[in-house]
Amino acid sequence: MKSFKFKINDNAYNVDINEVEGQEIKLAVNGTSYTVTVDQEMRPRPTTTIISSRPAPRVSTGGMQQGAPAAAPSAAKSSSAVAGNKVSTPLPGTILDVFVNVGDAVKAGQRVVLLEAMKMENNIEADCDGTVKSVNVRKGDNVLEGDTLIVIG
Repeated sequence: MKSFKFKINDNAYNVDINEVEGQEIKLAVNGTSYTVTVDQEMRPRPTTTIISSRPAPRVSTGGMQQGAPAAAPSAAKSSSAVAGNKVSTPLPGTILDVFVNVGDAVKAGQRVVLLEAMKMENNIEADCDGTVKSVNVRKGDNVLEGDTLIVIG
């Protein structure tokens, strides 16, 4: 479950997202339950949490806003069964492009995914050298903070 606090026209709303399945989201607003339908399929947040001792991927802005601070990285979270170094998203957004395929060799610091978040383009970079074991997203996907984008082995 993910919780949010919204303020709309000086009214406070506590929103708890309980379940995401396809285009349907079950949530509670100030304790009242609702089922809402969105215009495109949403991917549910992974339920298994894997905490890695490896550093989170580096994020650099794609030049849309000069001098904007980079987002703080978060712990990697995934339900993927593929072993390896997981490159996860440090913030929610939309995948604009994927620059690698399964089997590609990558170097640390190489751009692997372009993520749009908060109207900024963010380069998601590999944090180690290796071979791409899996690509878990495609162009146009919406991702949540901590979703595994790429696994490098």
